[in-house]
Amino acid sequence: MSGTSASHFWIGIDIGGTFTDLYVVDPTAGRASTGKVLTDHIDPTASIEKGLGEMIAQGALDPRQVRRVVHGTTLVTNAVIQRRGAPTALLTTQGFRDSVEIGTEHRFDLYDLDIEKPVPIVPRQLRRPVSERILADGSIERPIDEEQVREELRALTESGIQSIAVCLLHSFRNSQHERRVASIAREMAPNLHVSLSCDVAPEIREYERASTTVINAFVAPEVGPYLRNLTGRLAAIGIDAPLLIMQSNGGTAAPEFAERYPVRLLESGPAAGAIGAANIARLSEEDRVFFFDMGGTTAKAVIIDDGAPLIARKLEVAHVYRFKHGSGLPVQSPTVDLIEIGAGGGSIARIDSLGLLKVGPDSAESDPGPACYGLGGLHPTVTDADLVLGYIGADSFLGGRMRLDMEKARRAIDEHVAKPLGMSVEEAAWGIHRVVNENMAAAARVHLLEHGRTPSAYTMVAFGGAGPVHAYGVARILGCSSVLVPGHAAVGSAFGLLCAPVSFEAARSFPVALEDVDWSEAEAAIDELRAEGIRLVTWAGLPLSQTVTEIAADMRYRGQGHEITVPVPVDALGRQAAETMAAAFAAEYRRLNAVSGPDAPLELVTWRVRVRGPVPTLSASPPQPRKGFGPCRRRPVWFDGVGFVDSAVVAAADLRVGATVHGPAIIELGDASLTVGPDASLALRADGLMHLIIQAERPQ
Repeated sequence: MSGTSASHFWIGIDIGGTFTDLYVVDPTAGRASTGKVLTDHIDPTASIEKGLGEMIAQGALDPRQVRRVVHGTTLVTNAVIQRRGAPTALLTTQGFRDSVEIGTEHRFDLYDLDIEKPVPIVPRQLRRPVSERILADGSIERPIDEEQVREELRALTESGIQSIAVCLLHSFRNSQHERRVASIAREMAPNLHVSLSCDVAPEIREYERASTTVINAFVAPEVGPYLRNLTGRLAAIGIDAPLLIMQSNGGTAAPEFAERYPVRLLESGPAAGAIGAANIARLSEEDRVFFFDMGGTTAKAVIIDDGAPLIARKLEVAHVYRFKHGSGLPVQSPTVDLIEIGAGGGSIARIDSLGLLKVGPDSAESDPGPACYGLGGLHPTVTDADLVLGYIGADSFLGGRMRLDMEKARRAIDEHVAKPLGMSVEEAAWGIHRVVNENMAAAARVHLLEHGRTPSAYTMVAFGGAGPVHAYGVARILGCSSVLVPGHAAVGSAFGLLCAPVSFEAARSFPVALEDVDWSEAEAAIDELRAEGIRLVTWAGLPLSQTVTEIAADMRYRGQGHEITVPVPVDALGRQAAETMAAAFAAEYRRLNAVSGPDAPLELVTWRVRVRGPVPTLSASPPQPRKGFGPCRRRPVWFDGVGFVDSAVVAAADLRVGATVHGPAIIELGDASLTVGPDASLALRADGLMHLIIQAERPQ
């Protein structure tokens, strides 16, 4: 794709644990190109510069014609997991100094006597109580002791802290004390970064609110320099275009917003993939889609109903026990409701102390990478197993740009898995592949059932460098008979970045019985949240005329501990809205719990306002092929119950609309491979999607 005066380009950049993915599209012509380079963990922006430089050299991109750059990053997540943030302190109401350590006292494993809970980011000596008290209704019982605040700030700054989190009791109802602390901090230490809970997470639940604010303060000083470094890298290769950053909730925002609320970037990359899959769901008119994304480090899944991913109001990060809910640090921030469901291509296989085969959670990542990369990795990974089984080709990996070493893959599997288990290399490789598929399918089934969904009723959409390889096996176990795969699946999250609207979601808790809501107060609060949202989305360059406002409320029956979010009519607040909200809550409660709710009063807990721009729509047309591999080839591929089967190997670029490929076959997408089992067939649809249909009976 060469640049012309009429062309302009959008660029999506997703940095993963193993690869940095690039998706470049000319939205006017609908032509796209992709790039994929190993991630530089010392300076991830160097990977971006390298990948874009290669695409410019290939003529796939004219930097002068770039109009939009959207970036998804793992910077914030990695900083929290690795505890690699700024020295941070916490100021909190007297008596609540240890709330971030006590947590909810929830035991996520009742039978583990040695259970290990996440260690707070801020150590106790840097958590300082402040004399003040605001009550639940927002009234002030005890004014803030400003002299004590000054003494604490003086001592903390002398100890070398660079950032401070402020989380005072009930500040979501009255932020006066928190804002006074911020004012004093700015007077005493202008360079100190301050995060206020009334800005970051103005919602009920003290532990979650404090944890969210602390994480925001911990990573904020790292985000600004990173984004400035990225902007400099882009400028160095001639790209002078607006930069937008992906949020966890599936919207994009200006870099200035990302610096202020970095906690909202925690699931930046995975959220982008879900938005891309939602775009595909709308284009293909699929009402129920199960998004499956398997990259080099992890695999994730998201439920997409009616063209939109489910949104969760909180998430957990830095789990002590991977995949165990409750073992991580809570974050009270809207996010695409995703679940980590297993390993990635770089996940390492090993034999545990009981002699059982385990895969992950540790990963070879990009350095040293799987054994077959030939970059120093000695341990067997999922990618090594897939190579031995024939699912990926040694000569065609990444479109032929990276040659894999079959002998090193076999040697690693033989030494660490096959010999200890007394089996052949091929059997051991199949064991690795099968364990991964079973683990992912089991976790996915639980996720679907917890949300009241039936797996067989959903069409799977597969993304990621390893997603198309494993989609057939996972779908077969789940009972999904239909899988959709775009030609750009290997860089699906980078594609999804360009499908996301500019948006901002704000929330504020006002717990009150629904029948007692002061609607004038409610309208004032909603107007304030809407004004903040409009300010931030227009800050990102969106014209006011293109903004859309969506209102929702978290509700529950009196006495319950958790809420359900229901939509609120934008133009009809008042008693009529209350009746509509009550009906919507009852219907959603019945759907989630399969029973009607009790005869109890309803409480309105939190107002939510989302301001967004138009939702971009990109076609699923496959990228322009860089290199052809000639006519259909053949190679042996291992399938369950039959072993190696002589299978067709077809380049996706050679497929014609309407043509059907019967399994067993491997479809090479350029940066990934798609498995078509013996009981399946595949056709290229007119919308550019490859449609895999599994015909045989499947285990339930």
